[in-house]
Amino acid sequence: MPYDLKPDTFYFTVPHQVHIKEDAKPLTGFLLCFTNEFLQLEENDSLRNLPIIKNPHNGHELNLLPQDVDFVEDMMRKMHTEYQAGNDWRNQMLQAYLRVLLIYLSRLYTEQFTRQALIPDKVLLKKFQCLIEDNYRAQHHVAAYADMLNITPGHLNDVVKQQGGKTAITHIHERLVVEAKRLLMHTALSVKQIAHQLGFKDAAYFNRFFKRLANDTPLGYRTKIRKMYS
Repeated sequence: MPYDLKPDTFYFTVPHQVHIKEDAKPLTGFLLCFTNEFLQLEENDSLRNLPIIKNPHNGHELNLLPQDVDFVEDMMRKMHTEYQAGNDWRNQMLQAYLRVLLIYLSRLYTEQFTRQALIPDKVLLKKFQCLIEDNYRAQHHVAAYADMLNITPGHLNDVVKQQGGKTAITHIHERLVVEAKRLLMHTALSVKQIAHQLGFKDAAYFNRFFKRLANDTPLGYRTKIRKMYS
């Protein structure tokens, strides 16, 4: 899923999600990562049940108020300073900071997504997004997803556009482009093979589809993105 980075926003992802920075401009900030093994430790049992970790609403970003920005940045700086200093009991201190940060973010998560859950038909948007994730290689048309949801294509599109800000077909196309970009960057598959994997019977049509949405040909994108990360 593509993101235009916004100010005063905390982004979080699911495990194993591939990240691609497409803008060549420098980017600075804090990135916090930890492994599933870390969460499996007995002393971290309570962390596994926090909303920001379980992510029951399949969210990816939190909107931060000024006081939230200050708190999150302060905690991240504290963790960075502690990591760099290498003092005694460093790991214990980092775990304590992380616990506080995750609890704080979980409060924001609960408040934000509980408020969103009150919006009518929000559950339909989530179901549609989950169906796309499971079927985007085989199903490229809004009507197919509407059938799965037992509603008309027009109603699906109206609800999705109202609640997600984009048309239903845009959601489908964006997911296809994200996967195409991932395959172009991380595999040696030919454009024809990628087109086939994504359910396009005609490689030429896939080329036109990709160029229309990504403003570049598949091969042009592959060359540019690999050069950027080489």
